[in-house]
Amino acid sequence: MTPLKVIGVGVSRSGTNSSKFALETLGYKTHHIREMIENDLHPERVIDAYKNPEKSVDWNELYGDFNNGVEFPTFCFVDRLIEYFPDAKVILTKRNPDVWYKSVINTICKLRNEITSDNYQEYAVLNRELIKMICLNGLASEGEAIYDQLEVVKARYKAHNKYIMETVPAERLLVLDLRDGMIWDKLCTFLDKPIPLEPFQFLSLYSNSSPKILVRFFSST
Repeated sequence: MTPLKVIGVGVSRSGTNSSKFALETLGYKTHHIREMIENDLHPERVIDAYKNPEKSVDWNELYGDFNNGVEFPTFCFVDRLIEYFPDAKVILTKRNPDVWYKSVINTICKLRNEITSDNYQEYAVLNRELIKMICLNGLASEGEAIYDQLEVVKARYKAHNKYIMETVPAERLLVLDLRDGMIWDKLCTFLDKPIPLEPFQFLSLYSNSSPKILVRFFSST
């Protein structure tokens, strides 16, 4: 078990896949929703942590040998993780709310309907229920609300980002806005890492070896 050194708190579809690739280029092993769908990383433990916030959680055990968490479900446990890992640095990725919303509709909303017990292991299906249950306070489980209430959805997204910037101590937080460009300089300076020779890559698809559903999920805009 390895303590988290970096906590990525950007909401899904806000540059998190590019962050995953960048952090792995810098030597981190990244916990990500993709890893949870492709492998049994015990989503039932995450569900239990969410349903029982008063219970003590061994986050080291939950994250195993990952030393960096990006994407879902990490961004849903910000307050608890920054307290449990006081030395971890925190990265918030964000983008234009309207562009973000369009990306969510084209990807996450489709994902929740496509992973079924006919095609995927039980833990993958359980992760689908996990996404519906806790992402942006359960927004994906509220029927068609995510399609019909644009301003409500964007308000929750903005509220999450605002909460991060008001809660995480400034010296621990790096904000990367896609509108400003995500470059090595900012990230490597923050993490005290040498700048790689290769250009920073903006990725929607991390690997061509993914199952078809993940290719569709991560490659859509």
